[in-house]
Amino acid sequence: MKHSLKSLIAALCIGALLGVVAQDASAAGKVKVFILVGQSNMQGHATVACLEYQATKSKNKDMFAFCRKGDSWAERDDVLINYLDRRGKLTVGYGGSARNPEIGPELGFGFSVGDKYDEPVLIIKAAWGGRSLGRDFLPPSIGLPDEAKLKTDLERARKKNPDATMDEVKAKYGASYRAMIGEVKTTLAELKTRFPALADKAPEICGLVWFQGWNDMINAEFTAAYTANMAAFIRDVRKNLGVAKMPVVIGEMGVGGMEDVNPKNQAFRDAQAATGKMAEFKGNVAVVKTGLYWDKQAAALDKDWSPPGKQASRQEKSKYMEQWRAKCIVAGRSNAGYHYLGSPKTLCQIGKAFAEAMIDLQGEKAK
Repeated sequence: MKHSLKSLIAALCIGALLGVVAQDASAAGKVKVFILVGQSNMQGHATVACLEYQATKSKNKDMFAFCRKGDSWAERDDVLINYLDRRGKLTVGYGGSARNPEIGPELGFGFSVGDKYDEPVLIIKAAWGGRSLGRDFLPPSIGLPDEAKLKTDLERARKKNPDATMDEVKAKYGASYRAMIGEVKTTLAELKTRFPALADKAPEICGLVWFQGWNDMINAEFTAAYTANMAAFIRDVRKNLGVAKMPVVIGEMGVGGMEDVNPKNQAFRDAQAATGKMAEFKGNVAVVKTGLYWDKQAAALDKDWSPPGKQASRQEKSKYMEQWRAKCIVAGRSNAGYHYLGSPKTLCQIGKAFAEAMIDLQGEKAK
């Protein structure tokens, strides 16, 4: 009896000790870091007002159940986000505009990876509208264009500002690339102060999602150089962040949907897809066809667009726009075509597709 009692006490003590060790191991664990980079479509321009209607009144409301909690928006304690000067627990409102709250791919992406991993997740989003890979995000290994191109740029700049300098022209090349790298490094360096809940976690950079292209698609020179620039971008980011073979997901431009047969647009999509087919990127880079998620219902509204003529009164124009905005919300549209119509359905599905591709690259299937 005494022996049994001693054994029980010893077992309880060992169990308690293991519990403390497990807690310490958990406290000293990692936080999985994902970087979301790009231009306006990575920013995201689907309004929360439109999402609210879609999530509560539309026939598609079940699609948005993942981000609802009762009559409110769900907020993830285990998924945190840093988007330039905004940060906190992931929920709606981390899209392009803070004044008129919007969502981007981060919502579907963050909830999906949050459901997948036991570790906490940190999303670092670095996205600015109207940026190109051919200039703004140009990776450092590509270098500056030749003198003739720089002189042409300077002449163009001086038409707007006579005092423009060559140094200013050169500084524009790679400016967004440098800002993105700086944003990631600063966020991780200030992890304890920006996110106190992660103070005892070690950041592990797990992958980068790239969603950009409009400004390169409408520029023949940038389109021609896109595959080489994208490959260099991936190599340079991995080098600058110290993560060899870091998984990268490329969101292929899909404005217009899979039915878009514009040769210029297709040439650009082919240039994007070509990077993912390069031998060195096999198994560590994936391309997601975002055209699969084009919102045909929202796009169909274009056929109804018939605003009053120039001679109409201000009141008539105002009334028409009010009615048009109401139609858009019902159809799930809150922006222009080049912003995927500001469709919450589209951006949430794209975000989830990015997450599934990212998880697959790491050898793990999404739940």
